[in-house]
Amino acid sequence: MNGCVIPHTPIAVDFWKVRDGPQMIHFLTHFHGDHISGLTSTWNRPIYCSKLTKKLLVQKRGVKSELIRTLQIGCAEIVFLDNVQQENMVVTALDANHCPGAVMFLMEGYFGTILHTGDFRFKPEMLTETTLANRSGKVDVLYMDNTYCSPRCKFPTREQATTEIIKVIKSHPTHDIIIAMRNLGKEELLVKIAKECQEWKYVPHKFYQTLEILEAPNVFNCDNRDLRIQIVPFYTISKRFVEKVNKTRPTIVIMPTVLYFGIDARPYENIDNVYIVPYSDHSSYSELREFVAFLRPGQIIPIVKATSRSPFEMSVADRADMSRFSDLTGEKFNESVNVPPSVQAFMENRNITAALGKNRLFRLRKRQNRARGL
Repeated sequence: MNGCVIPHTPIAVDFWKVRDGPQMIHFLTHFHGDHISGLTSTWNRPIYCSKLTKKLLVQKRGVKSELIRTLQIGCAEIVFLDNVQQENMVVTALDANHCPGAVMFLMEGYFGTILHTGDFRFKPEMLTETTLANRSGKVDVLYMDNTYCSPRCKFPTREQATTEIIKVIKSHPTHDIIIAMRNLGKEELLVKIAKECQEWKYVPHKFYQTLEILEAPNVFNCDNRDLRIQIVPFYTISKRFVEKVNKTRPTIVIMPTVLYFGIDARPYENIDNVYIVPYSDHSSYSELREFVAFLRPGQIIPIVKATSRSPFEMSVADRADMSRFSDLTGEKFNESVNVPPSVQAFMENRNITAALGKNRLFRLRKRQNRARGL
């Protein structure tokens, strides 16, 4: 699970353990399994996310629509941090260039300026065409996707990887093509392949349901299993599987992934007709360096913890070592944050009168009523 609660605040990002601890205001970056663990149809608290992620939550997770507050990409919006609307923050959702609906959250309030990337794939346009363009040196804390934060993790852009995949397909005109995919994330790649190759694709019914929610172009079919290009779940690929399908027709398997980059693992290298193409929805190490060099944050906190494991249970603890960016960070963040009384009362689920006192609460509500013209 890659969620967190931001210290000195009631802000929880991709974090759904609510049985213990303070009251929280919940944000969801995107609809991947490791970011929604614990979020079920019984959820009963408000959630802030993108419009597309809301559709996925409602239709695939059964979360009540009325609980979900959508944030518009690139629009600064006010979110209150207490029950009496005394303390607020400004939140801007930014396109994370990851999977459909994925966003980053730029948060500004009494705690300073925080950027939470969720999972993201850096592209230079993020620094020129978004709210981040004027934030260089102004981000106090950067919660950063460090999935491939290692100098060993070098891979091409998605455009370059897409070109390579199409090249492989076109070089095998008499072969069936199997593309191994996870549930959500590479729909854009599949659409580009379909349009470039001028062929329909077969997808399993579960994938097709997601594509309908995403309103993907009409290039997919879930009924005709005789189509030359087929999508299968990633976990089904094995030497036995590849040998089996090749007994019927000449077939190649394309796996668009960088999952095994940076670790000493080559699980498919001895299997004929399998092509692993380095297509990634996460940032490479050099891209992370460029991102941090521009932002110059005061502090960087890795989203993926050092205790996380890679495939085959191999340690990737070094990817959580943010000291490798020490030459790119700005002034150290002042960790002493004064939590406003109304926010403290909200977090502790205490009566606001006890937190503020009757006279102060009366003055607060009087100001609020006056502002509303009451």
